[in-house]
Amino acid sequence: MTTPDDIRDHDDEARVAATAAAFRARSRRVRLLRRVLPVVILVLAGGTISWIVLRTVMSDVERQAGASSEVRLDNPMFHGQDAEGRSFVIGAKGAIRDPETGRFRLVGPALRLNLGGRKVTELTADGGTYDQVAKTVTIGPNVRIADGGSGFTLVTPEAVVDTSTGIVTGNKGVQGTGPLGTINASSYAIYEQGDRVVFSGTGDNKVRGTFNPSRSDP
Repeated sequence: MTTPDDIRDHDDEARVAATAAAFRARSRRVRLLRRVLPVVILVLAGGTISWIVLRTVMSDVERQAGASSEVRLDNPMFHGQDAEGRSFVIGAKGAIRDPETGRFRLVGPALRLNLGGRKVTELTADGGTYDQVAKTVTIGPNVRIADGGSGFTLVTPEAVVDTSTGIVTGNKGVQGTGPLGTINASSYAIYEQGDRVVFSGTGDNKVRGTFNPSRSDP
């Protein structure tokens, strides 16, 4: 005959057995995770490091490919003529040709307009860009223009030379000194290889200058 105490003992044994089985199952999972997790961490870390290394190598290859496609010139000289047959020479300490645009980035450019003529306009600057297709040379900063036509020396942040016409323009301000005095303006244009210089002002930045009547061109 089964007594209530026997039933309670049987239930207690069943609960103890179930608890022990659950504990053993958790212990097996914990042991498995202890073995698997370090491996997973190593795999993930190795994958991350490999990706970083791969991207670094790819970037180096792309950079070297871009550098190898550039054309670098030391002390280059570009010769040409405008539409009137007047000569110009574009020199520089160095030039780098952009393979995508075909433009030349100039280092220490020095331009001479109307080379061999009676009046030569010379332009120098820290840097610039020569676009053979657009027939323009843009130089700056620290542009210095020794204008052979008017005798003026101009200082300006930027100068744009149209090699097809020989016209030099700039709209970032200009200061000039010459035989007749000084001048300040917001923009300028040099025509006919230096024979004519036009200064302009806008708004409050009007053309201002000083005139020396006692001096004249020989």
